[in-house]
Amino acid sequence: MITANIHHMKLYNDSFESIKNKTKTIEMRLNDEKRSVIKIADIIIFTNTTTLEQLKVKVINLYRYDNFDQLYKNHDKISIGYKEDEIANPQDMLNYYSKEMIAIYGVLAIEIKTI
Repeated sequence: MITANIHHMKLYNDSFESIKNKTKTIEMRLNDEKRSVIKIADIIIFTNTTTLEQLKVKVINLYRYDNFDQLYKNHDKISIGYKEDEIANPQDMLNYYSKEMIAIYGVLAIEIKTI
């Protein structure tokens, strides 16, 4: 029997609540050493950085891209965490990751489902 690995990640409150409310179904990350080992069917435990509340999700798909421009073109803005009245801009991810790190690692869209 194959066992799922468990991964731990922190999330800001707005992203955490969007996943909890089942509107955000894609978590975007750098595809670095920590994220490159994630597999479909693995479990991620997200911790809200504001409240420390935890949320358990299952990885249902993984999408790898060279950069966030590609990721944004392939996923609708609601699924990646934007609200209907917001403009989805891949440049927003530069608040979290440098252009150099994105060029080195590429990016990962982790499709998730709360469990």
